Amino acid sequence: MTAPLVFGAIADDLTGALELASLIRRGGVRCPVLLRPGGKGALEGLEAVVFGLKTRVIPAKRAVAAFARALDALEQRDVRQVFYKYCATFDSTPRGNIGPCADLLAQRRAAEFTLFSPAFPEVNRTVYQGHLFAGDILISDSPKRFDPLTPMREPNLVKVLQQQTATRVGLLPHSILAQGTAATARHAAKLAAEGTGYAIADALDEADLQVTAEASVDRPLMTGGSSVAVYYPELWRARGWLTGGDIETAAEAPPLPGGPAVVLAGSCAERTFDQLAHFGRQRPVLFLDPARALDGGAGVEGLVAEALAFAERELAQGPAAIATSARPEEVAKLQRRLGRRRAAHLAEQILARIASGLHARGIRRFVVSGGETSGAVLEALEVEALEVDSYVTAGQSHSMTPGADPISFYLKSGKLGPVEMLETVTR
Repeated sequence: MTAPLVFGAIADDLTGALELASLIRRGGVRCPVLLRPGGKGALEGLEAVVFGLKTRVIPAKRAVAAFARALDALEQRDVRQVFYKYCATFDSTPRGNIGPCADLLAQRRAAEFTLFSPAFPEVNRTVYQGHLFAGDILISDSPKRFDPLTPMREPNLVKVLQQQTATRVGLLPHSILAQGTAATARHAAKLAAEGTGYAIADALDEADLQVTAEASVDRPLMTGGSSVAVYYPELWRARGWLTGGDIETAAEAPPLPGGPAVVLAGSCAERTFDQLAHFGRQRPVLFLDPARALDGGAGVEGLVAEALAFAERELAQGPAAIATSARPEEVAKLQRRLGRRRAAHLAEQILARIASGLHARGIRRFVVSGGETSGAVLEALEVEALEVDSYVTAGQSHSMTPGADPISFYLKSGKLGPVEMLETVTR
């Protein structure tokens, strides 16, 4: 009889999926990322898996339908816990997808009470009294308020989530977490008895996350950013749940495919611009304006041809970067013409077509900045699964496709990673 799947996660974008899987991998458990629910037997032999979807900013009904398909696949393996992974900045809007997707999962998993733990203290994303901070300022005072798709202008996550769900939302405060797992369990039971179905968990540091993990590991449903999950593998071992998927955390990564690497950047985060500027001091960067594809301009095909010609010139000497990243005022201008989603889709379509052209020309090393862009690129390259390396630091997840002709990917969040990252991972 096949053992139950210990951990089945559903991530709303690809960079988040890879980050989560790499943290589980660091804990000694193989955790591939699958891009779509497979047929019968696709999850056989696994004890942990992450489905990497592209649902963060699509209409809520479509996102819920995609989550339902992933959940169907996980429940075929009698999954012990389903984990809904979203961004540490709780990327959403009042009509966003976190609440509706959580509602589906809670109903299907018969979860009477579920925690939401988005914090990532390692990168200074903390939650206190339900309010999300970026460093020492509220998220609503950070550059995140200018995000072209999910601007965060309300820092109180209890309010943000309550706008998206009919389920009552409460708070698991730091003062309770500081008292330990037993006190946290009592508080959760009290909230549930009062009719609260969801609770935002504070987290100021790793100690808060560890308590949250201990308090949630036995629940049928958990939600959060990736950082809380780093504590799960040891808890699974203590319960005797890991029977066949344990691996050595220090196992040597397979060699990279040969040839130069190409950076494809669609993120409009400030960190991405800093990274491109640093990379550009050593190697060329081509910025493409998606608006040129409109109104008799170059068109999508023209921009793709321009980028491929640039790559053919430059890649003989080393790595190069191609970006559709734009400053907030430029993004706003395009959004006024096309609408928010169509503007984003245009930029993703351009980079995805470029990726296909590069792959046809023999490129097997890609660095992609931006979660939505990453999803578009992998879809264009018809990638179905990724084996993920062990986590090293935030913003630097590495993965490769299985098979005889592997493709290497660094798929990174636009907001994360050191300024020199693009230069480092393209060597």
